[in-house]
Amino acid sequence: MRFEGVYTPVVTPYGDDFSIDKDRFAEVIEYLISSGVHGLIIAGTTGEYYAQTTEERIMLMKLAKDIIKGRVPLIIGTGAIRTEDSIIFAENAKAIKADALLIATPPYAYPTSREIALHALAIDRTANLPAMLYNYPGRMSVMMDEEVLDRVGRSPNFCAIKESSGDINRVHLLARDYPHIQLSCGMDDQALEFFAWGARSWVCAGSNFAPEAHIALYKACAIEGNFDKGRRIMTAMLPLMSVLEQGGKFVQCIKHGLSLRGIPVGPPRKPLQPLNKDDKRALEQVVKVMNTTIENIEKEASK
Repeated sequence: MRFEGVYTPVVTPYGDDFSIDKDRFAEVIEYLISSGVHGLIIAGTTGEYYAQTTEERIMLMKLAKDIIKGRVPLIIGTGAIRTEDSIIFAENAKAIKADALLIATPPYAYPTSREIALHALAIDRTANLPAMLYNYPGRMSVMMDEEVLDRVGRSPNFCAIKESSGDINRVHLLARDYPHIQLSCGMDDQALEFFAWGARSWVCAGSNFAPEAHIALYKACAIEGNFDKGRRIMTAMLPLMSVLEQGGKFVQCIKHGLSLRGIPVGPPRKPLQPLNKDDKRALEQVVKVMNTTIENIEKEASK
């Protein structure tokens, strides 16, 4: 499978009682598809999979499959501490004929490189689907290092990696030494560098509410090869990325961003709390400035 374009890890809408809002979930998916994103990920970190029951996660993947109807690729996250639980999610992803899996390092358990690889390979044997690895040591505390990559290389299904370490040297390593594993941007403030090093896809939570900006940067760099334009767009986006990453309020910002588009998706599940008024105001301001700036960049480029 070739991963090309902007892939959105979809939020999970909740009602005031924290139950999943299925109708709003469908609205979010329809909005994202109509906005032009290239693929959707269900049960990513942005979807708050860690705060959901097994039954809820399986229900959401089935619902997403029914809503999408093959219009864009559907990728299912298998994240869990126990390998047995990840296998359950992989089995269900295979049953609904998902297009691919997102396989992260088990959190909290602190597995060795060998154990990470064996975990991923066990999931792969279950589903036999294309898989994007997810390297996020900031949350998982361990790295998908070269030993992991070499071991999972036993299966051709591991065809991409979402690299979220923040270490630019990892981008160099992956592009140089693992060209058979597609490089996918998983660190938003380094998107320009990822594209310069050959990445053809970007898994970006901000595209939940700002798909136009993320698609514009992807097109400028990966499609047009216009890195001068890309730098201008990236400059406009960096303040938003700073707001999203500050203070551990990432999911809350993404959800409030959707409300700014007229799609209220409710609060995050506890222990997370909604944004306060000051945080909302800061997000709203940077989004407004970003949108205006990128709109002007696109107008200038079209002359």
